[in-house]
Amino acid sequence: MNKYVLSFTEIDKAHLPLAGGKGANLGEMTKAGLPVPTGFCISTFAYRTFIKASREMDGLFDQLDQLTYDELERIRFLGKRIREHLASIVMPVDMKSEIVRALDKTGRDKAYAVRSSATAEDLPTASFAGQQDTYLNVRGSVQLLHAVRDCWASLFTDRAISYRVKNGFDHRSVFLAVVVQEMVFPEVSGIMFTADPISGHRNTISIDASFGLGEALVSGLVTADLYQVRGGEIVKKQISKKEAAIYAVPGGGTVTEPLPYEKQTLQALPDAKILELAALGRKIEAHYGREQDIEWGLSDGRFYILQSRPITSLYPVPSFSDEKLHVMINFGYIQMMTDPMKPLGISVLSRIPDFLANDPEARPIIREAGGRAFVDITGALSSKFVRSRILTVLNGMDQLMASAVSEAMKRIEFQYGSARERFRIAARLAPIIVPAAGKVFANLFFKAPEKAEQQAAAFIANIVEETRGKLSGASGAETIRLIKREMGNLLPDVLSKVAVYVLTGVIASGKLEKKLKKKTGNEQSAVLLSKLYKSLPHNVTTEMGLELADLSDQARKHPELIRYLREAKSEGFLEELAKIPGGGDFANELECFLEKYGVRCAGEIDITNPRWCEDPVQLAPSIISNIQSGAAGEHRRKFKQGEKEAEEAGCEIISQFRLFEKRWVSRLVRVYRSLMGMREHHKYTLVKLLHLYKQAILKEARTLVKVGILQREEDVFYLTLDEMAGLLENREAGSIQSILKTRKQEHASNQKLKSPRVLTSEGEIVAGKLHNAKSPEGALIGTPVSAGVVEGTARIIIKPEDAKLNPGDILVAPYTDPGWTPLFTSAAGLITEVGGMMTHGSVVAREYGIPAVVGIEKATELIREGVQIRVDGTNGYVQIVSKEPSSN
Repeated sequence: MNKYVLSFTEIDKAHLPLAGGKGANLGEMTKAGLPVPTGFCISTFAYRTFIKASREMDGLFDQLDQLTYDELERIRFLGKRIREHLASIVMPVDMKSEIVRALDKTGRDKAYAVRSSATAEDLPTASFAGQQDTYLNVRGSVQLLHAVRDCWASLFTDRAISYRVKNGFDHRSVFLAVVVQEMVFPEVSGIMFTADPISGHRNTISIDASFGLGEALVSGLVTADLYQVRGGEIVKKQISKKEAAIYAVPGGGTVTEPLPYEKQTLQALPDAKILELAALGRKIEAHYGREQDIEWGLSDGRFYILQSRPITSLYPVPSFSDEKLHVMINFGYIQMMTDPMKPLGISVLSRIPDFLANDPEARPIIREAGGRAFVDITGALSSKFVRSRILTVLNGMDQLMASAVSEAMKRIEFQYGSARERFRIAARLAPIIVPAAGKVFANLFFKAPEKAEQQAAAFIANIVEETRGKLSGASGAETIRLIKREMGNLLPDVLSKVAVYVLTGVIASGKLEKKLKKKTGNEQSAVLLSKLYKSLPHNVTTEMGLELADLSDQARKHPELIRYLREAKSEGFLEELAKIPGGGDFANELECFLEKYGVRCAGEIDITNPRWCEDPVQLAPSIISNIQSGAAGEHRRKFKQGEKEAEEAGCEIISQFRLFEKRWVSRLVRVYRSLMGMREHHKYTLVKLLHLYKQAILKEARTLVKVGILQREEDVFYLTLDEMAGLLENREAGSIQSILKTRKQEHASNQKLKSPRVLTSEGEIVAGKLHNAKSPEGALIGTPVSAGVVEGTARIIIKPEDAKLNPGDILVAPYTDPGWTPLFTSAAGLITEVGGMMTHGSVVAREYGIPAVVGIEKATELIREGVQIRVDGTNGYVQIVSKEPSSN
């Protein structure tokens, strides 16, 4: 449609390429009969025609393409140059005439708001709100034409350029329309969100209101009143002091005026109008089918809607078939992997609790939201007995999560669960828990704990071989159904055959700590127990770290090999390695390491992540860090020293007690040392099986590639198990490429989301709190998990494959799972955003004897790379010693 001007009545949401996000929305609402002031839109065709008149813009666009979003000085210089250039271009005569005719038709004597409306604006995934300019109380054709040109130029403000670069939008493909809308001169105006933008609660309407034009609120000139409505009732009113307001000037433009003192603390909207506006907000939300960010004004007792756009900051919520309030915990935080997973990864993990559900397909316990797996614990919370155990377990995993769940349990729905629900849960769990409890009792009091690791290892080897045999005998959709069944039966088996040992160790730890604190006091007991925890035997992850450090010692002998490892790429890694002096022997040692541990990687609970055996170059940064941060054999010496300290601590602990108690305390020490190291065995079992499942799934994927249904094997990572089974049975193949394209886009978007620890079915993000009376002012508070104090240089590491640690460096990471373990031999201290006393990083830090604090929200953002920090792993806080990065 090659028209310069379009009336609101001519456009709707389908006309975004012509009218931009703002214009398309205003046309959509006009057609829906919503109270929108009249107006028209100067189309993107007009903008493109205007730009084509320039001979320089192609070259200027080329320069924009080379920018990064943080090159502020270059952005400032180039943006100013483009704006000045656009101001010099003459608007075509026919374009001017059409704009003036539209003004005459709407009313030349009226005042207008002239707003920029970009095609990459008010989208479901990016709002671009405030990136371009707005001009208020524009009167007459001269002011209007000038404002239109200024709007076009505002597409190249510093903030707009930087925002597009950061969000990956091509400058050439973002066009600008201009909305010309009759001005409303409201007594009160503001913004309404049809979901709480802070907590995410979908049933809460949040309204900001102030006197005069809404620009006072948007610009931050005033603090607006805040009203919240839920279920047709006002649940919150926060009346602010509104010292000023913006009003229109008769000749055009606006003026800021102070409000009379007696008006400053008045409630801007009466209660009845608050409820009327909230009802209008729900109507708009229903029309668009999603939550909205709405600009509104109240004039002569009537509400006008000036704009409505999607709220893009809300975290997605899984759908539920009932109206009950559900509470979900983020499985990634429990497993120390907060990155988004691809659909196949979540689909596989979602089968684990199948044994608990009557109908796992209709009422899944694990649900996807924002590319993360959330566990619905609502049913478990209905039982007081189970509820208290959940909190105990979560407290050891992540104190912030435990705190958030405690907050969620204050909701009335969780005070009393139905007897039927409690009985159902008990009936499902009893066949697992009762035998497991018996084994824990026997391990704690009677059985020789030294034999436990051998028995667990035999079980793991057996289940892996059995699974390999079953998979080799299956094909097609039956392979996928087999994987679903095996995952559903895994937890009861692993709990009764493997996890019972570490559960026994945890109980022994608790009993020993209680007795020791009573005998020696908190401080001495903490010191003794921290030593007793060092160099625990039978920890498969610690052993993996030691063997990788052995591999590093092999590499440090050959300078050319080290240089190769610093620059190595995935493609041809092993082949090129063999050509380097010393590379042949190193490659043989690496092959042996991969034979034992190649199924592991960072984020290993996601079946779609590349394993070390698939991409061994992932290990190169850890090998280099080991070489840089320690001498040959130092890791083994430290481990031996840790064993010696643990043995001495055990003897000292036992010596604290009288004869009649020594035997029991000695037993606890023995169980503690023998079994606590086995805390990784159950996850190691899962990881080994996931690798087998992945190989089987990729085998079936190759079949789908051969028949042309899929283009690449890895496309299956964006499908669920059920969808893959359907494809293998020649079902659901028609729209598969469209589904894959959408899923890949969603996964890219999910990378930008910060996932919450606890989420409700109403969209509310329930936050937890940590308190620490011992922390100094300004310190970052977390959970103390490995005693000691260390000062060093902060190294912010988001992915282990990017790690570069030097002696004395402190590892600051979003989380750590077993794939991060190789870095622990290099780090002087540890800080993570996620974790608790019993999570991976905490356990390994205690074994290695490095101070650690975990659960510090946004640690990787609050701590700058290269600054000096002090980690107090005894009291649970981190201090930033120097605010400027060191020159090292």
